[in-house]
Amino acid sequence: MRNLFAPWRKTYIGETRNKERGCFICTAVNSDDDEKNLVVLRGQYAIVIVNKYPYNSGHVMVCPKRHIKFPYELNQEENLEIMDFIGRMVSTVEKVYTPQGFNLGANIGRYAGAGEEHLHFHIVPRWSGDTNFISVIGDTRVIPETVEDTYKKLKDALKEG
Repeated sequence: MRNLFAPWRKTYIGETRNKERGCFICTAVNSDDDEKNLVVLRGQYAIVIVNKYPYNSGHVMVCPKRHIKFPYELNQEENLEIMDFIGRMVSTVEKVYTPQGFNLGANIGRYAGAGEEHLHFHIVPRWSGDTNFISVIGDTRVIPETVEDTYKKLKDALKEG
C-alpha cells in the first residue's frame, strides 16, 4: 500500500473542530493582507478568495463582503458585483488552467456544508478524469499545486487583464 501525504489537511481538520475561530471570510474582508488570506480580487461589495481546501486547482469562492447567509439578502449592487466577479473568475480560471468545464454553486447553511454561514459561491474547474480511482476508492483528492501557487497564478492573470 502507498501513502499519500497531505499535511495541510491537518489544519483543516483542526479548524473544523474549533468553533471559536470566527468567520474566515469576514477576516479576509477586514484584513489588508490579501496574500495571507488568499484574496485575489476585491471590489466595493465582494471579494474572491482561493479556496484553502480546494476540490481542484483553481477553485475559488466569490463572497459578499457583508456577513449574510441567504442570496435573497443581497442588495442590487452586491448581486451585480458578485455576478461580474463570477464571470471574471470563470474567464480567468479558464485562461490559466484550461479546464474542460466548471461547477458553480453555493452551500447555504451549516448543514449544507457552509460552516461559516457567510454566503459564498464556489467556482470549481473540472477536467475529464479529475474524479479517478483515488477519489472514489480512497476518498482522497490529489491537488497538483499549493493554494499559494494558485493564488499567485490567478493574481498575476488578473493583473494582466
